[in-house]
Amino acid sequence: MYLLEVRSLTKHFGGIRALEDVSFKVKEGAIMSIIGPNGAGKTTLFNCITGITKPTKGKIVFSNIDIASMQPHKIARYGIYRTFQNIRLFRDMTVLENVLVSLHNQLKSRIFGSIFRTARFISEENEAAQRAMEYLEFVGLQSAAESKAESLSYGEQRRLEIARAMAGEPHLVLLDEPTAGMNPQETAEVIELIKRLQSIGKTVLFIEHDMNVVMEISEWIVVLDHGVMIAEGTPYETRNNPLVIEAYLGKEI
Repeated sequence: MYLLEVRSLTKHFGGIRALEDVSFKVKEGAIMSIIGPNGAGKTTLFNCITGITKPTKGKIVFSNIDIASMQPHKIARYGIYRTFQNIRLFRDMTVLENVLVSLHNQLKSRIFGSIFRTARFISEENEAAQRAMEYLEFVGLQSAAESKAESLSYGEQRRLEIARAMAGEPHLVLLDEPTAGMNPQETAEVIELIKRLQSIGKTVLFIEHDMNVVMEISEWIVVLDHGVMIAEGTPYETRNNPLVIEAYLGKEI
């Protein structure tokens, strides 16, 4: 069963063709990667899927619903959450508070309850804090719950972003260069974390430049070059595709 289908997706910024007629499918429960040289359109693709950027044409079908024209908060409610290439944490807030922010839109109490701190509101707050701690434990950050986010190492901040995405209870998790700038140990930790996401039933779609990471954990790979999808397939097929080799290494003269 396919959880996500991108159909003839096109995005133009004036005369710039960031994406042109891109189509692919994401199987439910899979780990799938989007690769390509710089400027290939990978982040634009993620922005279209999450509603940050509206496509020029084409469809994005998630669980049989076309979400291409929806606002980001509505797409999130359907179960798509993401991390960003540049870390976007609330650095002056604690690690726990960063995760609680993602849980806020799931609380049922209204303004009255928050002002007068009704029993229902307090109960929901306590439940949210418990759930937030569970997500922190999942990514190995429970001991840093009361620390400021800015005090975390780079790799820990990346893992906090993933915990915050998980707090939305997503069906599909989009990770934009999750191992960028990491040392080998931090990279290995993120690889294991992505595998754990799959083990609890999450579908993972990620952008990555580290080909060792891509080849180790991807079940299927989509390759973009200058906004056009030039290949898709298994890691073995992708590694040996002449068009992919040319896109990364250039054409022999």
